[in-house]
Amino acid sequence: MIQTHRAFDPRTIKLVIFDLDGTLIDSRLDLVHSVNAALRHIGRPALPDDVIASYVGDGAPILIQRALGGEAVDDAIVRQGLQFFLSYYREHKLDHTTVYAGVKEALAAVQGTSKGAPRRMAVLTNKPVNPSRAIVEALGLAPFFTQIYGGNSFATKKPDPEGARKLLEENRVRPEEAAIVGDSHVDVETGRNAGLWTVGVSYGFAPHTLGENPPDVLVDAPGELAQVFGQECGQD
Repeated sequence: MIQTHRAFDPRTIKLVIFDLDGTLIDSRLDLVHSVNAALRHIGRPALPDDVIASYVGDGAPILIQRALGGEAVDDAIVRQGLQFFLSYYREHKLDHTTVYAGVKEALAAVQGTSKGAPRRMAVLTNKPVNPSRAIVEALGLAPFFTQIYGGNSFATKKPDPEGARKLLEENRVRPEEAAIVGDSHVDVETGRNAGLWTVGVSYGFAPHTLGENPPDVLVDAPGELAQVFGQECGQD
């Protein structure tokens, strides 16, 4: 079901920016296994899957810091855990990760429903850029996107608007002509900070974070994105 809090005309949207984990791909198990491998490596007990999944979204350093107990943890321990996590995840990032059912069809529809030239699309994730690009390529999503940026592509991560503004500049699009799609409050805040329209997905890792500051539009399934960015609102 599509819930609209603030409607936009899809015909005006020239650029759609997508989050990766929990939005396009279900990477939950590989992230969980990699975090628990890092915890075991430094002598900490493993954590439940749901707990680790709730920590995803703000980038690998914060993910590991949260898994280790928060800000009070010694920086050296966090660095040790992060280094092992990144190394382990590099080798195991595609063990179980899949594209959500309906995402490829939705991307094709979103890309092709704008009148004239195909709508531009990009990925902006807080996951490190190299594994992000490798995953997008391996799962057959790369042809949809003009750019793929990660959490270490810029000096700041989402919700700072730096990455989103760079995408606007590169695509020569005004903020009101762009939308960001994601599964957490981080993506909604990024969109608001950059002046974009915001679309939340409730099927991802962090739907519980979308309630307090809801996106302009909320969808429950990838297929509904085609409707949101389609021409239903302005068919001839």
